[in-house]
Amino acid sequence: MSGSSGSSVPDPPLIQEPWPIVPLGSPVLQSSLRALPPSSPDSDARFTLPPWFLVSLVINGILLTWVVLLSNVPRSQTLGNPDSPAQTRSPGLASAPRSSAAAAFRESQTDPLALNPRHQLTYDRWVTLLAQEAQAAAEQAPPNLYVLAGDSISLWFPSTWLPQGMAWLNQGISGETAGGLYQRLNLFDGVNAQAIFVMIGINDLIKGTAPQQVAQEQQEIVQYLKAQHPQSKIVVQSILPHGSTGSTWEGRDRLLRLPNGEIRALNQTLKEMTVTEGVYYLDLWPLFSDDQGRLRLELSTDGLHLNDEGYLVWSTAIQLFRQIELSDPDVNS
Repeated sequence: MSGSSGSSVPDPPLIQEPWPIVPLGSPVLQSSLRALPPSSPDSDARFTLPPWFLVSLVINGILLTWVVLLSNVPRSQTLGNPDSPAQTRSPGLASAPRSSAAAAFRESQTDPLALNPRHQLTYDRWVTLLAQEAQAAAEQAPPNLYVLAGDSISLWFPSTWLPQGMAWLNQGISGETAGGLYQRLNLFDGVNAQAIFVMIGINDLIKGTAPQQVAQEQQEIVQYLKAQHPQSKIVVQSILPHGSTGSTWEGRDRLLRLPNGEIRALNQTLKEMTVTEGVYYLDLWPLFSDDQGRLRLELSTDGLHLNDEGYLVWSTAIQLFRQIELSDPDVNS
């Protein structure tokens, strides 16, 4: 992220109220109904999964089939290289109405490397802007509020693809690390959220931070959120793989030094941590990885960030996870 600290900060109302993804009854929506693999009863006794086991397996099979089929869908015009000029997004998203100035900024391009006024902000200005958004969310107190906390992958979640029927506060910052996120969690202390979805850690690993340290910092994030938001459900999301040799991201050499196996091992540690802490774990790895454990390039702009199809997969996973797992009042209460 680059830019001067003198850049103007837009005036947000700031809570993203997504428009419906697709009409009810649409074949796209019907074919998108899918769930994540159930948590293992041996590793997590908090969930009583047998009633859902067969249903989850069937829906998960549909989901994995849908991910494969996405490779045959024409991709939106998105950036594949950070040095390329910004391109036009898919017509459906570009023509969708925006609910706020903040949503317009985030939705102007799916690709986090596209030209955008927010890229002129320093990290401190980013924090200032997100503090304003969080304050607005606390004052407006919309019902059914959910929070995304993380790095650029969360930040550039288009508001039109976010699950419908929910208000979203996006607290992502490009290039964010686990330690950086922990330091600014207090920005949304006053928010009353149904659930807080956290995805963080890929930038730490790219910079060479030891996986054990990333796991420890994620546990500190979870402990803070549990203390400050006792009524909210905390969801730790798995770190996504990268595209390995198929990546075109400007830091490709650094990605190649990071084995996807190391990311997967860290995810297992995070899953075990969520059991210890009594919070939720959303395993996105099976949905985004190919048979060699790499990020599916048909779901990515550059082997690291997601394109529209990738956000559609993630959005549907959140919807199904919310309906199946977060409906249990006995967990993380």
